[in-house]
Amino acid sequence: MALKIRPMTRRDKPTVLSILEATAEFDETDKVIAKELIDSYLTDGTESGYHILVSETNSKVSGYICYGPTPLTEGTWDVYWIVVAKESQSGGIGTALLTTAESHIKKTKGRMVLIETESSESYEKTRQFYLRRGYKMVCQIADFYNVGRGKLVYQKLLESE
Repeated sequence: MALKIRPMTRRDKPTVLSILEATAEFDETDKVIAKELIDSYLTDGTESGYHILVSETNSKVSGYICYGPTPLTEGTWDVYWIVVAKESQSGGIGTALLTTAESHIKKTKGRMVLIETESSESYEKTRQFYLRRGYKMVCQIADFYNVGRGKLVYQKLLESE
């Protein structure tokens, strides 16, 4: 498998949106917000406050990650979205996207990465993914999104180079 990680371009948008639409964990509100962040990045680049990378597997877009510096902080970054096409999951693509983002964050003097996710059962695989990559759950808010849908915050401290 030939894997390449690179910044998203306008020509990637239809494929990225297709991957996003096919991701069962996201409801319509999630998808609307994800699309807004993509459009903001494609219009204003990183001046938007977002960085978006795509993965290419054998020259086909297979996933993306959206991340950016957390407003009003020094060295704290958020990962907003990380999505891999269902047929490409468990092949190391998510890890490659996250590792590439973390490397970029370190180079820009980032010291901490935060990822928010849900506590619902459908996100169990996602939570295990973060734990296996060195993230620790640092906050839990029950019924945050809705009754039975809590918010979990995962954190990873980055070692300075």
